[in-house]
Amino acid sequence: MQEKWIFKFKEENLEELLNKEEKDLGIFLSYYFKREGAVAEKVRLKRQAEYLTDFSGNLILEFDLVHFNACLAIHSQKREEMKVEFIIDKTQNQLTLIGPYWPERGNDEI
Repeated sequence: MQEKWIFKFKEENLEELLNKEEKDLGIFLSYYFKREGAVAEKVRLKRQAEYLTDFSGNLILEFDLVHFNACLAIHSQKREEMKVEFIIDKTQNQLTLIGPYWPERGNDEI
């Protein structure tokens, strides 16, 4: 599995856009943890983006990973981080975030 998320990118800088789109970033990151029953919240840019070209590079997102299950009385929270690639497309005014590739586990044999 590898998730991709596209944002409209106007003239704001990358950090401003990521702060403004915190909820969508949480949804994007939560896809990686849905099998665990966890969600990502309070997403922030950990440090400045690392540009590999003028319009692409890597960034590290820091977030709270929250596990909650009322039936099992589970509510835990810990700070996590994830490295994400980004591509800025000035012609389309888009920012594309590409998460890491996590191989999906196949069916177990009985």
